[in-house]
Amino acid sequence: MKYSIITINYNKSYGLRRTIESVINQSCKDFEYIIIDGGSTDGSVDIIKEYSDHITYWVSEPDKGIYNAMNKGIVMAHGDYINFMNSGDCFYDNNVLKQTLPYLTADIVYGRLFYFNHKERSVYLKESPNLQQFLDNTLNHQSSFISRKLFSDSLYDEKYKIVSDWKFFMEKLIFQNCSFVSIPVKVGLFEEGGISESASVLDAKERKEVLEQLFPPRMVETFMRFQGKESPMLDLIPQFNRTYRLQKVIVTIVKLILYIHHIFKCNH
Repeated sequence: MKYSIITINYNKSYGLRRTIESVINQSCKDFEYIIIDGGSTDGSVDIIKEYSDHITYWVSEPDKGIYNAMNKGIVMAHGDYINFMNSGDCFYDNNVLKQTLPYLTADIVYGRLFYFNHKERSVYLKESPNLQQFLDNTLNHQSSFISRKLFSDSLYDEKYKIVSDWKFFMEKLIFQNCSFVSIPVKVGLFEEGGISESASVLDAKERKEVLEQLFPPRMVETFMRFQGKESPMLDLIPQFNRTYRLQKVIVTIVKLILYIHHIFKCNH
């Protein structure tokens, strides 16, 4: 079996049906479908039962958070690649799994993700993410197809509420050098307003804890220092690091000055 598609849901019946239909209507049928519900009381279970003939495994019971629920799904998965399409999100169209099949050659296969207003959310990466790209960003699990074997030695860290997927991707791609490919397939449509978008203070706190766990203190200090900064050179002038646009203006001016200097030098 090629795919294990896992949906996590808790009291989100308004988005659950849309997610289920986007999965079961895929033209490629080489997948199993797993739904982990956190004990919903809003009618979600009735919707799951309505589609039970298309669902390989489902359970509705209290959990200890989203990563605990995701781990429950991973343990039940049998496919070569795992994708998390959580309640409210959905595949871009009915041919996503079919279009992705030829690219399943790496440990992590990463497609394109869009908000429902069709503004692109994910960054199309030509190469495997490096440490600099993990300063402020992570991979979106909705558009990621993760080889199930990567979970054989570690699941998501349930200690964290927001950043365990960031930690997981960084461990696999930076420390373990797992293979990665970015593909041009439009994989998912993403619903805004998740916990990771609204809990910025907790996000920063958890990221710092993860960094302290993974890196020696001197590297953590450097890592935190350059978060949100386009260029480390601009750290010499702190006020230039406050806005992205101002950074771009400064970089452009510096390039222009260097170019004029080069032309002047060539003419003399």
